[in-house]
Amino acid sequence: MTGHAHILNDNASLVLVNGKVLTSNGVRSALAIQGNRITAIGTDEEISALTGAATEVIDLAGRTAVPGLIDGHAHMDREGLKTVLPTLTGCRSIAEIVARIAEIARQKKPGEWIVTMPIGEPPGYENVLAGIAEGRFPDRHDLDRAAPHNPVYIRSIWGYWRSTLPLISIANSAALAEAGITAATVPPTPSIDICKDAAGEPTGIFIETNKMPVVELSLMRRAPNFSAAQRASALAASMRSYNEAGTTSVFEGHGVAAEVFDAYRAVRAAGRQTVRASMIFSPAWRSTSQEDCLELLRSWGHWLAGRGLGDHWLEMAGIYGEIDDSIERGVRSAAFPQTGWAGFHYNSSLPRDALKTVLIEAARNGIRAVGILPNMLELFAEVGKLAPIHDQRWVLGHIVSLTPEQVRQTADLGLAVTTHMTAYIYKRGSELVAKLGHERAGEIVPLRSLRERGVPISFGSDNAPLSLFHSVAHAVNRRDRAGAVIGPDQALTREEALECASLGGAALTFDEGLKGSLSVGKLADLAVLSADPLTCPADNIAAINSDITIVDGRIVHRRNNKA
Repeated sequence: MTGHAHILNDNASLVLVNGKVLTSNGVRSALAIQGNRITAIGTDEEISALTGAATEVIDLAGRTAVPGLIDGHAHMDREGLKTVLPTLTGCRSIAEIVARIAEIARQKKPGEWIVTMPIGEPPGYENVLAGIAEGRFPDRHDLDRAAPHNPVYIRSIWGYWRSTLPLISIANSAALAEAGITAATVPPTPSIDICKDAAGEPTGIFIETNKMPVVELSLMRRAPNFSAAQRASALAASMRSYNEAGTTSVFEGHGVAAEVFDAYRAVRAAGRQTVRASMIFSPAWRSTSQEDCLELLRSWGHWLAGRGLGDHWLEMAGIYGEIDDSIERGVRSAAFPQTGWAGFHYNSSLPRDALKTVLIEAARNGIRAVGILPNMLELFAEVGKLAPIHDQRWVLGHIVSLTPEQVRQTADLGLAVTTHMTAYIYKRGSELVAKLGHERAGEIVPLRSLRERGVPISFGSDNAPLSLFHSVAHAVNRRDRAGAVIGPDQALTREEALECASLGGAALTFDEGLKGSLSVGKLADLAVLSADPLTCPADNIAAINSDITIVDGRIVHRRNNKA
């Protein structure tokens, strides 16, 4: 058989025919699945011969089937959380915001908190004031009219949704009183402004220059945060959304906090998991001393070694590390165990010397490490000289720019990389060119250079937006939102970009032999697409979604019940 079939018995449980199946060995027209594995790939005639009375047959009608996409930096839990809080979407004036909150208040008991999503239009919440008729934000008095008997807090965005500052959140008088905020209150960090009126009283408006909000975890910590039940329900909804985009696995490279991992376990126990998840541990260090951190790693860290704990549906292995001794880090960490939008522990950050000690111990014990900030490459190199990491495939995430020497260093260390193309090419491309200079534009997300060095590359959505087809499009087109082409010599072909979004993600967890491509014997994770990413107009790639998504041999998504 053309696809070198491996047949467990005579009949397949599911077959796909009459399409364009992008396999690791070229394009075929049909594919057979038995149980949770791909068992045959070949012609329509060859695969049709494997059907029986119980076989489900899907006529692709010429559509393209690709490996399920693997998100290398997903923050998948955030997508569903966006639907937990009441929305202010569509409000074009303060009057409409007041009316929306008044409507919510009618469903609440006196004294019960009202916490809403931010003002503006998702997903980016761009140019917020331009969409408000009065050209200003509502203040505490406006919100008092809406809900005179309830504390109200309008949360800020998660700053990376928009990638521009500042962040704005707003509280009414009752919420300020609950939080103990008065004219005498001093902001916990210089990056926060408690706005005041002419009399020196708080207006209820908080302005902060942090992409990761601090106000909600400090000044407004009394406002309700996401509950365990909300997180679990939201996570299941998130998985459905990622399936709709053709994503079948995620790698949570920023690490996950206990409350997020608990949500995953709840979804798994309820039989609702439809996206495979590989987790990196986000530690909550009780102190930042090298001795304390080393003792903790030695006492519990052994279970993070190698593949860690779990299975191919839900696993936890490796450790996240970050260098951060900022005031904001300490303030956010005080909210432990709550993490808000983040989903990772803020006190996973350590001073450089302490983190180096931890990573050396991790390397010696086969515990993989993941870092996402540029300063982590130099630290990884220092660790590698003392405790070789080359065969452990540590991960350097959120690649923004790398010099040719840093590309070589990345390859020599045996690292895998992830990058967020929407942020660094589409949103910030021209900004980064201005910063580095036109002669260095090819250093911005240097995909071609990394690929030529043999570095495994994965795309991460960062949940902004969630579809990896945006990353595929930006890798091919290299064009920012202003229309400028950013380092065109670093562009990938469509086939190469699609490989980064699938097999590249599998490489993050040494799973290239298990998933990430359509091959006989691999897990049956795949997506039938709304358009062919290899032939559709380049400008249309980002809009591709999945008509049918299959995970573990089971259909988990059908768009409009389309077969």
